[in-house]
Amino acid sequence: MSTWIREKEVEDKKKEKEKEEEKEEKKEKEEQKVKEEEKEKEREEKKEKEEQKEKEEQKVKEEEKEKDEQKVKEEEKEEQKVKEEEKEKEEKKEKEEEKEKEEQKVKEEEKEKEEQKVKEEEKEKEEKKEKEEEKEKEEQKVKEEEKEKEEQKVKEKGEGEGGGEGE
Repeated sequence: MSTWIREKEVEDKKKEKEKEEEKEEKKEKEEQKVKEEEKEKEREEKKEKEEQKEKEEQKVKEEEKEKDEQKVKEEEKEEQKVKEEEKEKEEKKEKEEEKEKEEQKVKEEEKEKEEQKVKEEEKEKEEKKEKEEEKEKEEQKVKEEEKEKEEQKVKEKGEGEGGGEGE
């Protein structure tokens, strides 16, 4: 009877130990599983963080690119505006010069006309004066001739009378 009890105790102990070992093994497996899952989770999170970081960097790059393009557009717009203003100034200047030239031309023509008019008037005065002088000379000549005729008449008459007496 005692052997049987002993055997039974040994058997029970053995079973108990096996159970313990099994339990321990199971616990270890469970812990290993938990560790693996945590590692996996960590890897996933790390991967996600990396992707997020990349996305952020990409976004920043895009924004920078956009800003640069916008800046270039603005600069081009400004340059165009400056060119337009320069062109306008140039055209305005040309118009002013054209206007001045025209006014100068008109002034010159007016001056010429005036000078021509003065010349014409001078010429007319000169001609009138010459005519007057010519007329005066003519009248003088006529007077001279009249006087001469008169003197000749007197002379002839005097001679005729005197000659008659003399004979």
